[in-house]
Amino acid sequence: MIKLTGTYKAKMVEIRRRLREFAEVLSQSEKRVFAELCFCICTPQSKAVACDKAVNRLEKSGVLYDGSLGKIRAGLNGVRFPNNKARYIVEARRLFTKRGGLNIKDALNREDIEGTREWLVRNVKGLGYKEASHFLRNIGLGNNLAILDVHILKNLLRYNVIEEIRKNLSRKQYMLIEEGMRRFSKRVKIPMAELDLLFWSIETGKILK
Repeated sequence: MIKLTGTYKAKMVEIRRRLREFAEVLSQSEKRVFAELCFCICTPQSKAVACDKAVNRLEKSGVLYDGSLGKIRAGLNGVRFPNNKARYIVEARRLFTKRGGLNIKDALNREDIEGTREWLVRNVKGLGYKEASHFLRNIGLGNNLAILDVHILKNLLRYNVIEEIRKNLSRKQYMLIEEGMRRFSKRVKIPMAELDLLFWSIETGKILK
C-alpha cells in the first residue's frame, strides 16, 4: 500500500491534469462528445491507443459524422472487430441525430449519472457497463464510476479487493466490484477516477484515457 501511495504522489499532477481535460469535453461541441462515445465503442478487446488513433482519423476527416458504414469500417485500422464496431458507430450516430444534427448532450442527465449509465447500456449497441462508465468518465461525468477493464481488475486482485478475475461480468457482479473499489478508494484516500488512471498507468506506463 505504501508503494501505491508513493506512485500516486509521483503521478498525481499528471493524473489531475488529464481529468481536467476530460471535464472540458462536455463544454465542447456535440461532435466532440460523440467522438468520445465512438472511442469507447471501439475499446472492447482492442488497445486504447489504436482506438484513439482510429477515431481521431475519422473525426478529422469528417467520416465519423457523415461517412458511410464502409468508410467508417475502412478507418478502423488496428481496432478489433471493425465490422461490428463500425455498425455500432453508425447506429449510435442515428440514435443521437435530432433535427439534422448530433444531439447527445441532452441524453445525459448530470443529476443522475448512474441512471444515465443504465440508459446508455440499454440504448447504445456496443456499450456495456465498462464502456458506458468509460465514456462518462471521459467527458467529466463519471468520476465515481468504475471502468473495470483488465488493467483495473489486475490491480484490484493485487490489493485483495476481488478474489479472481472474471471475463464476463453480470450487472450484479459489476456493481459489487465497483462498490468494493469505492471502499478501497476511500481507504487509500485516492479518488476513484484518479485511482483508475493510476492503476492503468501502472499496467501500461501511460496516462491516456
